[in-house]
Amino acid sequence: MSVPQLNEERRGEEILAVFDTAFGQLLAADPAAFRVKFRKMAASAFAFYRGTAGLFYRDLTEDPDFGDQHDGAYLDERTSRVWIHGDLHAENFGTYMDSTGRLIFNVNDFDEAYVGPFTWDLKRFAASVALIGYAKAFSDEQISELVRVYAGAYRERIHALATGAKSDEVPPFTLDTAEGPLLGALRVARSLTRFGLLDSMTEIRDFERRFAPGGGSIELDAATRYKVLAAFDGYLETLPESSLARPDSYRVKDVVGRRGIGIGSAGLPSYNILLEGNSDALENDVVIYIKQAQTPAVSRHITDQAIRDYFQHEGHRTVISQRALQAHADPWLGWTELDGAGQLVAEVSPYAVDLDWGDIDDPEEIAEVVADLGRATATMHAAADDQSGESLVPFSTERAIDAAIAADEEGFAPLLVDFAHRYGARARGDHQTFVDLFRNGRIPGL
Repeated sequence: MSVPQLNEERRGEEILAVFDTAFGQLLAADPAAFRVKFRKMAASAFAFYRGTAGLFYRDLTEDPDFGDQHDGAYLDERTSRVWIHGDLHAENFGTYMDSTGRLIFNVNDFDEAYVGPFTWDLKRFAASVALIGYAKAFSDEQISELVRVYAGAYRERIHALATGAKSDEVPPFTLDTAEGPLLGALRVARSLTRFGLLDSMTEIRDFERRFAPGGGSIELDAATRYKVLAAFDGYLETLPESSLARPDSYRVKDVVGRRGIGIGSAGLPSYNILLEGNSDALENDVVIYIKQAQTPAVSRHITDQAIRDYFQHEGHRTVISQRALQAHADPWLGWTELDGAGQLVAEVSPYAVDLDWGDIDDPEEIAEVVADLGRATATMHAAADDQSGESLVPFSTERAIDAAIAADEEGFAPLLVDFAHRYGARARGDHQTFVDLFRNGRIPGL
């Protein structure tokens, strides 16, 4: 469980090099947005970890202390080539309403999704558990137990799915099946309304709903508005037939620009479009967003040209990956192009509630949550296979993963426990190095 010590100056240069690759062009275009992003990342080791998937994969593929050579028993030609989330940490879970109208608690935010080794998702999650446990002053053994619980729940669910368990034996997390904090998040989501979302973003003028000024919205000039509407027309062609039942639903009422300043969207131009929705009633209007999709960190370390060639652009990749990984995905999910760049299009959902770790402090309760997230991870990996409608992964992922773990059952959990402690410590050290680089003006372009 010892952590390799790095020269802080050298590690600082490695961090800056990864930042330049991941953020360089966007940072140069919008330094102010990145100052906000980096201040959020400076707040805690976990916030830093959330914003540095590129550094994580750099270490996983280039640093022998963390490389996937340690995963040898579990990675073969198939398990190294499955749909993965790409940024699976403990805060990337929450609620959404699926295309059948059910509120689901599951993995969310698929911006980093790609095809790669299934163990990369598990390691990224395990290290995030170590960071959360450390922040809550849990002992090393308590953290180890949490990771073992996650590994055990993942392994149990993968085996059940691989051996043909019926859907009612492995149900999704819904208002009827979820417990504890997951059920709490679903209940909060159920209390939210479309009208509440619309009221926060729009106003009624001349008997029609329009976006309200302020609140981060940017009025568009005529040329930009025309380009966005042309991109919207292209987006409609990417929707499944089931999403096009009522053409009037796609009548555009208003368009505004927005600029992302969150940890994951700093500097990215984006747009909100207000649509008619499923009836003439003003409370059924829908807000969708168009956001420039970025190169996922994982893809910089996967050399298979067939995977790269499968996607038209990053917007297409994000949508195809999400549809593969998420059963009954957002019916508004699609892609388009704008100014030559791939765009992700999806609904601004009124029912999105993220899991809040701030109020979960009891070790037993955290263990129950971590077990559920292990099951959710396995269900996600199992969804994205030969039955998902995409030919890039033409085999049963759950069977491949189940067989790989079965080859070394005893080593599976210890692999993740060891990695969680070692990389958690690395991330805490990196966070301090980053804070010093940032506060001393060492990040180029800021």
